[in-house]
Amino acid sequence: MDRVFLDANVLFSAAYREHSGLRRLWELERVQLVTSGYAAAEAHRNLPEGEPRMRLESLLAVMEVSVEVMELSLPTGVDLPAKDRPIQLAALHARATHLLTGDVAHFGPYFGRSIEGVQILRPAEYLRSRPR
Repeated sequence: MDRVFLDANVLFSAAYREHSGLRRLWELERVQLVTSGYAAAEAHRNLPEGEPRMRLESLLAVMEVSVEVMELSLPTGVDLPAKDRPIQLAALHARATHLLTGDVAHFGPYFGRSIEGVQILRPAEYLRSRPR
């Protein structure tokens, strides 16, 4: 079973539009969706009030929300801005198999790579790899 960690931008995009294609992630079999309180709070803060925030809460209700462990350090060779470090660290701590993010600017150099067992992908790449 895949343990798929979702970055804040994926949560935001899935909740922003009612019929977002990213909602397919929640329909996949043999997948445990995981995020962190940090990512959930960022998505919540950036969503407009009303239905998008309610959709986010519904999506989070069926996910595992991990706790942040800030005393961990990034693996050697991984250089992320301070705001993105908690995402990578939470994915590692949650023993995720995948980290899905749309953050090309900061995670782009790591797309397709596995960092301590966590493969970093764009959501579309992960969805293409899954059977329909």
